[in-house]
Amino acid sequence: MTVAFMHLPAGADLSPVLEGLPGDLCPYPHRGYLLEGRMEMRTKDGVEVYEAGQAFYWSPGHAPRALEDTDYVDVSPTREFDAVIAHVTGAD
Repeated sequence: MTVAFMHLPAGADLSPVLEGLPGDLCPYPHRGYLLEGRMEMRTKDGVEVYEAGQAFYWSPGHAPRALEDTDYVDVSPTREFDAVIAHVTGAD
């Protein structure tokens, strides 16, 4: 497992960098805890908003957008986390 401290500035939308992945969504699960901010998670089934103080499980098939400056702890399977980071950064 990989534990990462993540920061997304207000308005950051990861949808464009997820293009090319299955369904143009992150295909891997994430668990974690929002430390600060609010985040919208879009899936094929709809939208859910997460706020500071909430633990989360994001199932495969999601695209995040920061509604406010957001800091969170992300816990993900290492191989899958590395694969999506490589895609997002263009290193794949």
